[in-house]
Amino acid sequence: MITPTLAQEVSRLEADLCFALSDPTRILILYSLSESTQTVNELASMLSLTQPTTSRHLKILRDRGLVNANRQGTTVHYQLVDQRLIKALDLLRGVLRDSLVRRASLVEDLD
Repeated sequence: MITPTLAQEVSRLEADLCFALSDPTRILILYSLSESTQTVNELASMLSLTQPTTSRHLKILRDRGLVNANRQGTTVHYQLVDQRLIKALDLLRGVLRDSLVRRASLVEDLD
């Protein structure tokens, strides 16, 4: 049953989380930050992005509460706020993988 509370939570989920996860680069940033705290330049280098592009992605993730920024002198270190996000992304990747396998099986059955 869809309750008003569920509808409200889904609306917040879409507004906050889904937008942040709608870009593959941001997902890769999250995976990278799940392994260690990193600076903008470290992330940019790892993902072959420019520093301004990486900073824009980090701002979106920070604004939605998915990453923290900690200043240490002139350097800002970013870290993942909640490891459960990586577990959720892994689950979604598993669902996608299974869906692709089913689709491939259907195509093979047609041949």
